[in-house]
Amino acid sequence: MLKTWENFLAVALTVAGSVAFMWVLNRIWPPEDRHAHNDLIGWQLSILGTTYAVILGFMLYTVWNNYGIANLNAENEANAVVNVYRVAAGLPDPQRGEIALLARSYADTVINKDWPQMADDQVPEASDTINRDMWKTLMSVRTGSPAEITAADHALTELSALSEHRRMRIVQSVFRLPTVLWCVLIIGGVVTIASASMFGSANNSLHTLQVVCFSLLIALVLVAVADIDRPFQGSIHVSDYAFQRAQRNMKE
Repeated sequence: MLKTWENFLAVALTVAGSVAFMWVLNRIWPPEDRHAHNDLIGWQLSILGTTYAVILGFMLYTVWNNYGIANLNAENEANAVVNVYRVAAGLPDPQRGEIALLARSYADTVINKDWPQMADDQVPEASDTINRDMWKTLMSVRTGSPAEITAADHALTELSALSEHRRMRIVQSVFRLPTVLWCVLIIGGVVTIASASMFGSANNSLHTLQVVCFSLLIALVLVAVADIDRPFQGSIHVSDYAFQRAQRNMKE
């Protein structure tokens, strides 16, 4: 995962590389000699540019959609742990206090251990241990009154949801775009920029500006895809604010 300054460096190097390629190309194949081939190059650039734009836009939409799903899943997980805490009030002793204590400990552990570990691209285990303890405690409940039976049933439902959202969060933290798709994005960007550089223009300064803008846009989108593709790492990541709010709710 690149840091913010590394992202800026990657963008700058991409633009500089594009300008350097264009300069070398102009030395080897002068623009005035390429004028006769502009019809062919222009047709090729139009097809390549359109195809690559569709691929790039689709990838950006996909990772942004996955990021939104990861953010929503974290919200649902935090809501589930608060619901478990509140439903525990209807359970008999001693499970009532044990479940409430475990729910608060779960939120603390997610904030203090899970999020830093996911930021370091590690699979968190501490919250899983607490989740298992919650299941053991809840399954040991011996209900008597109808109210306790209802509370236990709701607690099982919310704990099931909590476990499911946690598993989904772990999957989302380790999922990446396949390498083959990154090859398509990078090779497609190189080919598209190279095609734009081969266009024979009478105004070299204007052509250079166009290539700079073209390569800048492609580099920015690729960096955005790389950052958003990891929803729990990097400068753009899912916040633990939902669990901070859950902490406050369980302390009230």
